[in-house]
Amino acid sequence: MNDIVDTFVAPACLDDIELLYQDDSLLLISKPSKLLSLSGKNPLNKDSVHFRLVQDFPTATLAHRLDLGTSGIMVVALDKPTNAHLTRQFQQRSIAKGYRAVLQGHLKADQGVIDDPIAKDSSIFPRLKICQISGKPALTHYQVEERWESPARSVVHFRPETGRTHQLRIHSQSIGHPILGCDLYGDEHSLRLADRLMLHAQTLDFVHPATGEQVHAVCPSPF
Repeated sequence: MNDIVDTFVAPACLDDIELLYQDDSLLLISKPSKLLSLSGKNPLNKDSVHFRLVQDFPTATLAHRLDLGTSGIMVVALDKPTNAHLTRQFQQRSIAKGYRAVLQGHLKADQGVIDDPIAKDSSIFPRLKICQISGKPALTHYQVEERWESPARSVVHFRPETGRTHQLRIHSQSIGHPILGCDLYGDEHSLRLADRLMLHAQTLDFVHPATGEQVHAVCPSPF
């Protein structure tokens, strides 16, 4: 069986990272859409959140990532104990994440839960698929905030309980309402309706590793 080769080259991102908060232990930043979280193996994919941050914060490490097209809030550790503490919170699913997205069409229900396991799809890299047999558990809560007309679109608040790769994108597709601008799980119509992936990480709720205090971090959506 031939190995899958990743030939993807990320487009140049001209937008800056916004620094929302800084202390001795961590940073809160706003990642622009179309910027990688980490640099890729391909030297053409060197530019990333981490690559930019270490220019000014040499000890910065990422405890989590956002997809290339996803914008919004990220927490960045500035030392190893902080990174370990944040990583443990993500692994234990004690960090609450909130996302805003614009989906194609009008969802019938005002709120609901998507409980569809996600597995690798060997046929099309880097797509994933819903698979009840081999998939890993993936759970997403959603609430419709607005319904827009001409064309029909739904503004949705997502609260994922798990953190699977592409979870919100593939779960949106699985209920028949792909996120606008999604090149992997959308269709021609949903791609035409946006010039970026309409998914934004709005909030993070976590325990500050140094102070033990509960943090509610907010990054307003650009759409």
